Amino acid sequence: MDNSDIHMIYVLLDGVGDLPHPDLQGKTPLEAANTPILDKIARNGCIGEVISVGKGIAPESDIAVFNMLGYKFNHAEYAGRGVIEAIGIGIDFKNGDLALRGNYSTLNDEQVIIDRRAGRNIEKEDAEGIAKEIEEKIKFSSPGISVVVSPTIGHRVTVRIRANSRKLSSKITNTDPAYSNIGGMGVAKAVGDFLKIEKCLPLEDDEDSKFTANIVNEFSEQSIRIMKESQINKKRKELGKKQLSCILLRDAGNKYPDVTPINEKYSMQFSCIVDMPVELGISDVLKMKAFEAGGLTDYEEKARVAAKAMETQNSIYVHLKGPDEFGHDGDAIGKMKNIEEIDQRFFKTLVENIDSNKVAIIISADHSTPCINKGHSDDPVPVLVSADFIQNDGTTRMTEDQAKKGSIGLLQGAEVVTKSLELIKSQT
Repeated sequence: MDNSDIHMIYVLLDGVGDLPHPDLQGKTPLEAANTPILDKIARNGCIGEVISVGKGIAPESDIAVFNMLGYKFNHAEYAGRGVIEAIGIGIDFKNGDLALRGNYSTLNDEQVIIDRRAGRNIEKEDAEGIAKEIEEKIKFSSPGISVVVSPTIGHRVTVRIRANSRKLSSKITNTDPAYSNIGGMGVAKAVGDFLKIEKCLPLEDDEDSKFTANIVNEFSEQSIRIMKESQINKKRKELGKKQLSCILLRDAGNKYPDVTPINEKYSMQFSCIVDMPVELGISDVLKMKAFEAGGLTDYEEKARVAAKAMETQNSIYVHLKGPDEFGHDGDAIGKMKNIEEIDQRFFKTLVENIDSNKVAIIISADHSTPCINKGHSDDPVPVLVSADFIQNDGTTRMTEDQAKKGSIGLLQGAEVVTKSLELIKSQT
């Protein structure tokens, strides 16, 4: 289908969906937030609900974003988040290498994980210094094994392992106890407070899987020792900072993804504004033009760049990270305030710079991150399609409760872009 006459700005508010919270008098952050601009956008459109990946699946961001862009993978087809992040940060990766997403984490003396994110905001020089020590000091039992440890943002790390003489397998379990590896897709687990780094196990009874699991375990065991002995950690301890004790690994992948480019899929000039390694990797894989638009919280700049892009592009996907981190921290009030900030700084700037007679706005989320769970969930998220030519369905706010009453109904994540295009075309 030809969509060259459509112009739309597609905003995903990372983890914005939530559940009622006692700190907000039983409201969700979206319901409690004062959002006059979002409310105005909602009154100019219609709303529905989305299950981004599938019922019962609390998805990680990578597979959730792919689905919200229209790409639904069978488990066996998916490359794994490790590969997507490696591509996103420009690591040399080739088929047969092993790429994993990692977290710097803090352990106590009993090897219990006391902070999966080691304080979250880790100084770049500390993160990079520890990574370099691991690369230089690790000694694998098999010859020809090399490792790249690349810190990205905050606590996040990407690890690439290469064996010169053989292909490594992605059929292994995570060492991160908070996530399961289901056919290459990371799925959040319901976990308690007592967590330990898990042993990597082969998921298939073959030599490649067993060999790879052994290599990953060697990496974990040796990196824990190297980090414990690091002068960087000794200095962090003196300064009262959390230790970088281990790297929790998940979402192994060993092949470059094979997908239809997004412009070909939708017959559009489809572009993006993204910041995180995983979204950068997705933009690279889908051959999306990525626009520079400041840092994570440069909301006005992102809005101006998105509006300006409508002069040359049909569609631009904008990913705003903020709400998700407050969800992971269990900070419902902080999440509410972040939504209010996005309303005033991003959406206010956006509506001031576009012609809503010509440009539609689609707003949704990649998944829910309920503050009471401190993690991702499979709860539906709202989706809003708005423009002057879209008939309002009687809803007035973009909230979880109103989304249940909207005319769009309940969608799967992979349907959102296509259904939005159909709605826009039918009412233009």
